[in-house]
Amino acid sequence: MSAAPDALVSEPGLRERKRIATRRAIQLAAVELASERGFDRVTIDEISHVANVSPRTFFNYFPSKESAIIGELPELPDEETIEQFVAAGPEQPILDGISTLLIAAIDLGDTSDPDADERTSGPESVHRLHELRRALLKDNPELFALRMASMHKFEDALSGVVQRRLAHDDPELAADQEALHQRARLVTYVAFAGMRHAWSCWADHGGVEPLSDRLRSSFEQLSTLGTQVR
Repeated sequence: MSAAPDALVSEPGLRERKRIATRRAIQLAAVELASERGFDRVTIDEISHVANVSPRTFFNYFPSKESAIIGELPELPDEETIEQFVAAGPEQPILDGISTLLIAAIDLGDTSDPDADERTSGPESVHRLHELRRALLKDNPELFALRMASMHKFEDALSGVVQRRLAHDDPELAADQEALHQRARLVTYVAFAGMRHAWSCWADHGGVEPLSDRLRSSFEQLSTLGTQVR
């Protein structure tokens, strides 16, 4: 049995913290160089040099310089976690279940490494990384399109899982495939709004708190809003 998601995010091992710190260093080097020169004038060798890693290590983390610039996106957790979400039943509010899925899907722990360079391990680096990335995505439509395509892929995957949950909870809804599909899309769009809100708040405050806390807060606010508009 795998460890609970919150345990994984609250106490990452030294190896995992180093992995996250290295990934952040690569991304920060990529966005800084791209901001200075334009992303089409930056090479992987240059990014690797600034990040103090080898090109081989770079490719262990990112398949291209574009992917390092736009940043990694979440993936759904393992099938066991998904099955727990699907089988939770109507007793669990679906947004609460999705919040747990998202926490399990993203690296949410303390990404600092006591042995890492302060330039790339402190909260200031998180804020700088996201500020530079936002500017690059705004100024380079091709990069923005790549990120949106990746987000749509994750959105479709999450919508499929939500559809499974809705079908499990409501056999009558499951019998109407079009209605089931549209309900799953609506729930997914609401969940993405919560995720974007959490991510934006987390980045604006320099990433000094676990993103899991921000996710929980944002989804709790969504639930409160749902109560208020009834």
